[in-house]
Amino acid sequence: MLSIDIAHRQGDFSLECAFDSDARVTGLFGPSGAGKSTLLRIIAGLVRPDRGRVELAGRCVFDSRAGVHVPAHRRRIGYVFQRARLFAHLNVRHNLGYGAWFAREKPGRARFRQVVDMLDIGPLLNRRVTGLSGGEQQRVAIGRALLSNPAMLLLDEPLASLDVARRQEVLPYIERLSAESELPIVFVSHQLDELLRLANRRVVAVRDGRVTFSGPTAEFLAQPSLLGAEQAGDAGVLLRGKIIAHWSGDGLTEIACGRQSLFVPHVAHPAGSAITLHVRARDVMLACQRPQDISALNVLEARIEQLVADGDYAVNVHMRVGEQPLEARITRRSAESLVLVPGQTIHAVVKSLALAEQAWERLGGL
Repeated sequence: MLSIDIAHRQGDFSLECAFDSDARVTGLFGPSGAGKSTLLRIIAGLVRPDRGRVELAGRCVFDSRAGVHVPAHRRRIGYVFQRARLFAHLNVRHNLGYGAWFAREKPGRARFRQVVDMLDIGPLLNRRVTGLSGGEQQRVAIGRALLSNPAMLLLDEPLASLDVARRQEVLPYIERLSAESELPIVFVSHQLDELLRLANRRVVAVRDGRVTFSGPTAEFLAQPSLLGAEQAGDAGVLLRGKIIAHWSGDGLTEIACGRQSLFVPHVAHPAGSAITLHVRARDVMLACQRPQDISALNVLEARIEQLVADGDYAVNVHMRVGEQPLEARITRRSAESLVLVPGQTIHAVVKSLALAEQAWERLGGL
């Protein structure tokens, strides 16, 4: 679906990136200045690299050796920037129409209404964009890109310019887009929580113009060194589960992970929905015997696979809960006092409230 192998120099900055991805949503992760936006502009055809090759959905759009360079307007790319870049003199309806004007196949009324409903921008259609909030403007920008009938959608940190409240307003709409649309998406972010909600299958990590990781999101999340110093504490695993029931009186949702259950703060999806849960290694405690009379609701029986020293005082305990991985980061002293060894059955304790701010999403369509 996406194959990149390019080299490009821009002033003192050198970008050399090679990766392949066939995921519906590919997360492009890295700190500011890593080269993510430049790479996205190369994919879109807005920047011509010095050498290399770019393939989109099996179609070569750039090949320096063969002299191929498909211009941006012929690549059928929908591009959403960090700021909405809407036309201030037009209302929302006309901004959306500008995207449709560039479509190879003009969207009909049904497609227009589908996009408007998906992004919940129907009440905004006759308003000037200057009167919209930042979150509303970004939703309109996404709609404009979708109505251009793109073959691929590029989202270049579309939440970076928004405050926390507006980010939480827009995230569910992008999440819905990724779940309900067949459109391939490349989502750029330096925020781990955004990445886990929108690209929980495939991640490409970039730092200093180089690819440092390309592969499954679960493998990426398990390596603190890839997350950066500020987010290394969020290293852990992704648990896949299915909602069993909502306990409305307690404000909790029960989730099945294999033959065991987890209780978490209420999740706004119906029973039967498949979801992903981010469990941080630092939030997992271990006990040799199943603990009694404790406040934590979640005690999972696990099997230790490996113990890995992490610095002078910590140990990462890699486990399996059924067929799924789980990880705990504990002190070396704790590991020694519990006499932990591979193959041992252990009880992993996770506080429900430790999961309150972690990433939830439907898996359908990903």
